[in-house]
Amino acid sequence: MKTLTVSVVTPDGPVLEESFDMVSCKAESGELGILPGHIPLVAPLSIAAVRLKNGNKTTPLAVNGGFMEVRPDKVTILAQSAEKPEDIDVQRAKEAKARAERRLQAKQDNIDFQRAELALKRAMNRINVGQ
Repeated sequence: MKTLTVSVVTPDGPVLEESFDMVSCKAESGELGILPGHIPLVAPLSIAAVRLKNGNKTTPLAVNGGFMEVRPDKVTILAQSAEKPEDIDVQRAKEAKARAERRLQAKQDNIDFQRAELALKRAMNRINVGQ
């Protein structure tokens, strides 16, 4: 059976390079499912989990935006950050979520709402993947 080589790279270096049967992720245009032989594609990614499938086993990664390049035999994800479930400090992510929620609820003029919303999305993504 054919597989895809999946490479996940961040500014801090490579996070993962393995073969998988399927990649599913949330692009800004919607959900994508990538199988071996997929047509070439470049898509901006949302802050969401990327699910890597091998048979019945699914490996989630917390990916915080970036781009995905698809070739028939390879998927490359260039992300601002990406973490495996075992590398996520769920307690720290919960604290970041609480901080972001407090900032959004404060409704003060000096709060950067877009930045606080992005922080909240990143924290929730990390919590979902880490648990």
